[in-house]
Amino acid sequence: MTSSKQLPAVVLLSGGLDSATCLAIALAEGFVPHAISFRYGQRHTYELDRAVAVAESLGAASHRIVDINLAQFGGSALTDSAIDVPKSESVDELGDSIPVTYVPARNTVFLSLALAFSETIGATDIFIGVNSLDYSGYPDCRPEFIAAFETMANLATKAGVEGKRLTVHTPLIDLTKAQIIAQGLSLGVDYSQTLSCYDPGKNGKPCGHCDACLLRQKGFAQNGMPDPSMCG
Repeated sequence: MTSSKQLPAVVLLSGGLDSATCLAIALAEGFVPHAISFRYGQRHTYELDRAVAVAESLGAASHRIVDINLAQFGGSALTDSAIDVPKSESVDELGDSIPVTYVPARNTVFLSLALAFSETIGATDIFIGVNSLDYSGYPDCRPEFIAAFETMANLATKAGVEGKRLTVHTPLIDLTKAQIIAQGLSLGVDYSQTLSCYDPGKNGKPCGHCDACLLRQKGFAQNGMPDPSMCG
């Protein structure tokens, strides 16, 4: 991988599989990653405990958890307990429409705050683990969205106006879940520390039937191994 000459970068870290892999990639590319996570009113915060563990085990230069409250708006099964998280028996049952687990404008909000953070530390690189293949159909995970945000970021910031071009890195965007897992394993990611489930039970035990769990299990199965978060 190309050297970044130890430049700082901001990495969005949810505590899930994709963002953990993204952090490992940023490190492998030679960046000094500063991780940022969000307590945004989600229905559970087990993932934030996992984000802390991942940031520490992989060696992030810093990690902060930012408080916002998208639950004030609701509109998603992830921020409104009155809306049930959809469950299925297999990946084949997943639909093509945008699911109720989509949180309105979440990645726009997250990237905007990551952008503000990047300016304060002099970083011109942001990493986000969005994926447009094995994912749940969210509109803010598409390449078109990332390109539009990057254009906006370079118009809307002091750094951009001064010619310090910001790049939004999406190293997972064209990979299958199996390919993401294979790359993470090669970089030493401990996936037992991660949690992707939308509706975990007691102590953060994955439900095994939400979209995120099913896609994750499929990816591990294609790598010839069980999902370590489901073991034990």
